[in-house]
Amino acid sequence: MKDSNGGGLRRTLVLLVVGTAVGGLTAACSLDTRDAVCRGSEYPVASVGSPGGGACVSNGKQPPTGYVRYPEGQVPQHVDDKWDTYWSTHALDDQGRLVGDPR
Repeated sequence: MKDSNGGGLRRTLVLLVVGTAVGGLTAACSLDTRDAVCRGSEYPVASVGSPGGGACVSNGKQPPTGYVRYPEGQVPQHVDDKWDTYWSTHALDDQGRLVGDPR
């Protein structure tokens, strides 16, 4: 396409396409608006014997007394996700086993 201002239209179209692509990628990266259970430098732990109780511990540190790690694969990541909801009605003992589980 040729215009009277020496390629200005082509440049404008290219900038428009690039701007739209960058805007779309930025929006796609920020679509997850759910609240995280803990910050990125922390992991969630469960309160021993108490459903729904928990805290966040700095990565690399052990849970404090009265808290245990959630079982692998059952760690809540976001508020009201599958595991956050599950652990609001279930508790772990001091060994990280489900309270009342006969195993």
